[in-house]
Amino acid sequence: GAGRIELCAGLVEGGTTPSMGLLQVVKQCVRVPVFVMIRPRGGDFLYSDREVEVMKADIRLAKLHGADGLVFGALTEDGRIDTELCTALLAVCRPLPVTFHRAFDMVHDPLVALETLISLGFERVLTSGCDSSALEGLSLIKRLAEQAKGRIVVVPGGGITERNLQRILEGSTASEFHCSARSARDSGMKFRNPNVAMGASFSAPEYSIKVADVAKVRTLNAIAKNIL
Repeated sequence: GAGRIELCAGLVEGGTTPSMGLLQVVKQCVRVPVFVMIRPRGGDFLYSDREVEVMKADIRLAKLHGADGLVFGALTEDGRIDTELCTALLAVCRPLPVTFHRAFDMVHDPLVALETLISLGFERVLTSGCDSSALEGLSLIKRLAEQAKGRIVVVPGGGITERNLQRILEGSTASEFHCSARSARDSGMKFRNPNVAMGASFSAPEYSIKVADVAKVRTLNAIAKNIL
């Protein structure tokens, strides 16, 4: 029942650019639009010239392999939308629709930033209302949606679950929402070495796999349809 997929790798880091192999296989398996995350690394959204080259190359490859839209964000060192870089990346993305991701939640002035995104031509902005989750940032999300007046789609995202979705949709007047709808699945490995970790200490354990939960997607979709 999902209407769109935001495809990314590295969910522990908040999402990074997926492999083109993943995009190819996903496009073979689903019929809903697939929007591809363009984010060369975790961390902040202030990018070097080399990282910009990578982003442009990834956009071209994603388009080549069937992306239906792109998702990116870029900021200046003083916390404003990087209009110059966004303009250059948008030009590579066209004619596909583009979403500005939760880099928006790190801006200095969200109301000014929203106008900038509208003037640049972004179709959507994903935000938790500049707070730790969409529920905490609900009042700002509502204010942004009112300010947008349909010129850009304000999409709440961040910590959305079946327990709080109704409050978020009703409180924000949003027409779309974004969530991972994931759960943990135990690894099929029978032999396990507890002494070795493949990533940093804060990364997900090797013998627990995060998967999109079909039941959660259906439940969230049913809640949304009831409200929207």
